[in-house]
Amino acid sequence: MDKILDSVNYPKDLKKLNLLEKQQLAEEIRKYILEIVSKNGGHLASNLGVVELTIAIHSVFNCPEDKIVWDVGHQAYVHKILTGRKEQMKTLRQFGGISGFPKVCESEYDNFDTGHSSTSISVALGMARARDLLHKNNKVIAIIGDGSLTGGMAIEALNDAGSSKTNIIVILNDNEMSISKNVGGMSSLLTKIRLKKTYTRSNNCVKRFFNKVPIIGKTIVNFAHLIKRGIKQTVIPNMYFEDIGFTYLGPVDGHDIQELENVLNKSQHIEGPVLIHVSTKKGKGYKYAEENPDKFHGISSFNIETGEPLSKSNKDYSKVFGDKLIDLAKKDDKIVAITAAMKDGTGLKDFAKEFPDRFFDVGIAEQHAVRFDCWNGS
Repeated sequence: MDKILDSVNYPKDLKKLNLLEKQQLAEEIRKYILEIVSKNGGHLASNLGVVELTIAIHSVFNCPEDKIVWDVGHQAYVHKILTGRKEQMKTLRQFGGISGFPKVCESEYDNFDTGHSSTSISVALGMARARDLLHKNNKVIAIIGDGSLTGGMAIEALNDAGSSKTNIIVILNDNEMSISKNVGGMSSLLTKIRLKKTYTRSNNCVKRFFNKVPIIGKTIVNFAHLIKRGIKQTVIPNMYFEDIGFTYLGPVDGHDIQELENVLNKSQHIEGPVLIHVSTKKGKGYKYAEENPDKFHGISSFNIETGEPLSKSNKDYSKVFGDKLIDLAKKDDKIVAITAAMKDGTGLKDFAKEFPDRFFDVGIAEQHAVRFDCWNGS
């Protein structure tokens, strides 16, 4: 059986496929990324999670005329495969090879040299305003993860975009996880919004049932509606994104290509800023990455069958640092550890277990972390 991936090199090829072919393509891309990363190392879990989303984006929008800005950038492997760099991906993490992040010098489809989180909305908003000044009408799309949305820069950009009335599309890729477990109020808000979708579906099912009951059915529905008003706010939060000026669409199943394409097409016809809330699963399609997305965030070469690294490394700098900090903390109860959503990456995993009351994860908010030093004046 011929692989669909063999005939897809650019978005124009993708647009010729039907839904079933795109679904098959998604599975082929997952296998291709898995083969490459297992040999060369790279960012695996995040890329496996955005396969359908990336296919849908390039099916609906017209890049490079339309501009895409990837937050952090380590989830752009699928984007690169679909924009003329399929074969180059085999050189990932090799000397002189392709970058693991978007690079303006690498392709006209890359619009910003992304390397850090929480920057995409600011960049995209700048592009959108420049477009307006030049009297152009192309679309500008920012794709940002829920973890990156905890960064102050992203919140500032959302606030500015919401009040600007500028046509910009923000896609919130919500996989309930950044590199480490998400923390903070924004994560809680997104959880409530996901709950809202479950609530709404259940409510609609009940309503349809009682509306079919002869004579008293509609009366029951109306009475229930009055009661519901009193308790609704305990289940559904105020819609933060709507309140600051965005048209909110979602949550959308981030692995349903047809549903994604429908909502992306809809977003193009809405005036002003739009936020599309997409729910995805990090590591989708590879058991070991689904079960341990933090381990497979950035990984060296590994055995596909077992998920185990091909070579056992000695203690790295972060591990040595973390162990030494534990030793010092045992002797001095004034020592605390603060991290910006990088507990594992900074070697603080064991410290957090040993001293849970003296460990603080403030989310992707480095400025806050630097000033949050627990100083009490003594």
